[in-house]
Amino acid sequence: MTNAPIENSENPSGVAVGAWPILMRRGDIITLKEAVHRTGKSDRTLRSWCKLFGISRQANGGAPIEISAPALEMVMHGDMEALELLRSGNRHHPRVRRFFDHLGLSV
Repeated sequence: MTNAPIENSENPSGVAVGAWPILMRRGDIITLKEAVHRTGKSDRTLRSWCKLFGISRQANGGAPIEISAPALEMVMHGDMEALELLRSGNRHHPRVRRFFDHLGLSV
């Protein structure tokens, strides 16, 4: 295993299997229900995005899914570079900060 946040992969999403999780602060988190409301996408689509892009966390199988609002916004806009910057913990990069500002969240 490498210490790099993202490893090369053949995953078509561009997000490597085993990628580091996105660290979320309490204010960054939205529920699956809120994500459905914000995006207009189905519950099924959002669950798929959560797995495909690694933008959520779930403590165990019965626990609620917690989604990173900034990461979801990055996926919706197709900005995978910003998503990987966020994944690496670079919340102050202008490309990442733009999404936090758009959502009215502090970095």
